[in-house]
Amino acid sequence: MTRGAIAVIAKAPEPGRSKTRLCPPCTPEQAALLAQAALRDTLSALRRASCERRYVVLDGEPGAWLESAGPDVVVIAQRGHGLGERLAAAFDDIAHPAFIVGMDTPQIGPALLEDGLRALSPAGASLGLAPDGGYWGIGLRSPDARVFAGVPMSSARTGDVQQRRLRSLGLDVALLPPLRDVDTIEDARVVAAGAPATRFATALARLDLAEELAA
Repeated sequence: MTRGAIAVIAKAPEPGRSKTRLCPPCTPEQAALLAQAALRDTLSALRRASCERRYVVLDGEPGAWLESAGPDVVVIAQRGHGLGERLAAAFDDIAHPAFIVGMDTPQIGPALLEDGLRALSPAGASLGLAPDGGYWGIGLRSPDARVFAGVPMSSARTGDVQQRRLRSLGLDVALLPPLRDVDTIEDARVVAAGAPATRFATALARLDLAEELAA
């Protein structure tokens, strides 16, 4: 068992609250269904990962989807304004070496989550970059709010700035394989095609979006 914690940071998958960039062509209800499927896939990976502790860092209220994480998961509320503050607060609340992943990489498996946590032993930090310039996961051996202070989130520079900030604090950074996260319909199509056995791919196939996805 890998020492430390793995956490999923998530918004409750509700219409108008999660994955709003999928609209259009999705309706808010369809976007919420896709968000829930992606979250369930991610929580299933969390459940199967070998680690001491499992968390969901949640904005909103738990729902039936939480069953995918298993009975030993601990839910903690997100704190702070903006993603950077919320990540800093999550690491502080967990108070152990931890790897935190978002809810929008449904293709992820338990081995990659374990790699993100395991890398913290030789290195001080781990980082999984995304092709859009952001990152899909980050790990820290010790909480440190300075890691996120002033890092621009949701931009094409986020991953690069975050990596440089980690190194400026004297941390070795273990880079994990890049993963595409789901922000747009094109992202959804590519991720579902690459992971056809996921709940996310099944949910996408059930939606009547064939023309939009093929455009």
